[in-house]
Amino acid sequence: MTPPSVLISGAGVAGPTVAYWLARYGFRPTVVERAQGVRSSGNPVDVRGPALPVAEAMGIVPSLREAATSATAMSVLAASGRQIARIAMPAANRGPDRDDAGEVELPRGDLAAALFRAARDDAEFLFDDTVVALDQDGGGVDVTFDRAAPRRFDLVIGADGLHSAVRRLAFGPEHAFMRHLGVYVATLPLGEPADDPDTVLMYNTPGRLVSVHPSRSKALIAFIYRSPEVAGFDHRDTAQHKRLVTEAYAGLGWRVPDLLDRLRATDDLYFDAVSLVHLPAWSRGRVALLGDAASCVSLFGDGSSLAMAGAHTLAEALAADPAQHERAFQRYEAAHRLLVEPKQRRVNRAAALLIPKTRLGLGARNLLARMWRGRV
Repeated sequence: MTPPSVLISGAGVAGPTVAYWLARYGFRPTVVERAQGVRSSGNPVDVRGPALPVAEAMGIVPSLREAATSATAMSVLAASGRQIARIAMPAANRGPDRDDAGEVELPRGDLAAALFRAARDDAEFLFDDTVVALDQDGGGVDVTFDRAAPRRFDLVIGADGLHSAVRRLAFGPEHAFMRHLGVYVATLPLGEPADDPDTVLMYNTPGRLVSVHPSRSKALIAFIYRSPEVAGFDHRDTAQHKRLVTEAYAGLGWRVPDLLDRLRATDDLYFDAVSLVHLPAWSRGRVALLGDAASCVSLFGDGSSLAMAGAHTLAEALAADPAQHERAFQRYEAAHRLLVEPKQRRVNRAAALLIPKTRLGLGARNLLARMWRGRV
């Protein structure tokens, strides 16, 4: 019997992970990705909790640790650059005898690259393409691509992020499932190593945050700020993104003017709204959603770790019941919602600590940060 074919849209974190496990369980996975290759940029992410055993079973933990960031502390700064507080980060608790334990922080691009390398020998990858139409019936799904010839698959998995094309085609417009959290985020490379490779620098004003993360060889800049939903926002309009960030941070102190100059000059900018995605069901017929496409916890949650854990859960459910995909999809959803929903409920609390709205809230957060000084 021919192994079931599965199209996976998205080659970020969830897509290659589910492709790897589906191949191991006897499926024929194909991954389509809009970008021309595995993306090399991205903010630091954590692999922890339920994602760690998945990474270990894939044999990628050594490469993740090799790419791990070295930051051991976060320094909260005043506009003058004076340190207000210094807070220990998880890496500070990893000694040389604990390299095989605990979470790993690494650039998102390095995580995606490691997952791609693990899956590429057993899955087909189609880069520089995307899904533009889906037509499913009782026996499969006819898929129309933007560039490649149409093909038919037994199942389709949308692992294509917050602005999922698969979700839009199979479930409806994204505004029906997405809730803006009143926050926008921009990230870009600093373009040079950080002065201190062990410390994340963070500067706040009410409703605004700027940080410089040492990452690996090249540091990363993040602008995170509160704003009502922008009318006419286009997540692909880089010129609009640069204008919005420049306006939001005009007149601020510390290194902000220089960092804004770098933002205006960069050709490697990520910018989007911080949003929650919530659907009443993560599958419809032969199409299922995974990662941010199904349940984005965006920025303040454990998005990458949850994506890896969910991918493994989905593949296991399909392997256990390959002839009953709808039942398998329901089993995956029931199990994975138990991990996702608590993270979604806590997102506003995390935002309040990271970007307090008022001077009073900022003062309270800084006081709390000072109380953690002794942990460094």
